[in-house]
Amino acid sequence: MVTTPFGQTLKSFHPHGPQNKKSREMLAALFSSSRFFSSSSYLRRSSIPSFHRSSIRSMADSAFKKIQIQRDDTTFDAYVVGKDDAPGIVVIQEWWGVDFEIKNHAIKISKLDTGFKALIPDLYRGKVGLDTAEAQHLMDGLDWQGAVKDIRASVNWLKANGSKKVGVTGMCMGGALAIASSVLVPEVDAVVGFYGTPSSELADPAQAKAPVQAHFGELDNFVGFSDVTAAKNLEEKLKASGVAHEVHIYEGNGHAFLNRSPEGVSRRKSMGLSDEDEAAVELAWSRFTSWMKRYLV
Repeated sequence: MVTTPFGQTLKSFHPHGPQNKKSREMLAALFSSSRFFSSSSYLRRSSIPSFHRSSIRSMADSAFKKIQIQRDDTTFDAYVVGKDDAPGIVVIQEWWGVDFEIKNHAIKISKLDTGFKALIPDLYRGKVGLDTAEAQHLMDGLDWQGAVKDIRASVNWLKANGSKKVGVTGMCMGGALAIASSVLVPEVDAVVGFYGTPSSELADPAQAKAPVQAHFGELDNFVGFSDVTAAKNLEEKLKASGVAHEVHIYEGNGHAFLNRSPEGVSRRKSMGLSDEDEAAVELAWSRFTSWMKRYLV
C-alpha cells in the first residue's frame, strides 16, 4: 500500500491495466511518496525515460503572454492566451509543471467554440519535471494551501482584466485542485476537473459552491484519487453539496487520457498507459465546452 501526497492510497491495479511488472511498478511510482524514490531500486532515474529540454523549449510559447500576479507577499508567473474580453478559465498544471501538455490544453481551450481566455498559473515557480522522479519531487514540495491562493489570485486577475466570469479546470494534480477551488475560492463561477479528487484535508466537495463537472477513466488505477470508486464518491459528495454537477466515466480509458500530443502519448506509454481513444477525448472536450459555456458565457 502506498500513501499519495493527496492523502489517498494506491493499493491495487485494475485487472485490465498493465500486466508486466515494470509497467505496474512505474504506475505505482506515479503517486508514491518521495521516500519510495530513495528506497526502491526500480525508481532509479536511469530506468525512467526522460523528455529532453529541447522538447520543452519547442512549445508554442509565442502564443502566450507572460504576466506576473501578486498575492499576499509573493508574486508568481502566469501564462495567458485568448481574447482579452473573453470568459476566463484558469488551467491548472499536472504534476509535471507548466510544460508542453498543459500549454497545449490552454491553447485548445482558448479556441473552443466562442473562445475563452485561458490562464496557467505557475504553481512550481518556473520548475518543470522532465521525468517522473523530478515531477514527484516537485509535487511533494507543493504548498497545497498556497496553490489554492494562487488559483484565487488568478481568478481575480482574470476578472479584473476583461473576463466577467471565470472557471477553473485542471488535470490530475490540477483536477484535484480545480475541484478544491469549487469549495475554497468563492469567486469561481464553474469548475471542470479531470481525473483527480482532493484529499479531505484539503477540501470537502460536499461543501462545493460552484457547479462541478468531472471526468474519469474507467481503467484508472489510482485508488482513492481518480479510480472509479473515487469518481463515485465525488459524485455522492457533490449531490450532498446541492450544486449542479456531472461526473463522467469513460469506458476503456485510463489516467490522463486527454493527453494526445505526440510527446504526451510517448510519455503515457512509457508509464504503461497505452490506451488511445480519440472519440473519448472529443466527447470530453465537447462536454467541457458545453459546461463552461453554460456558466461563463
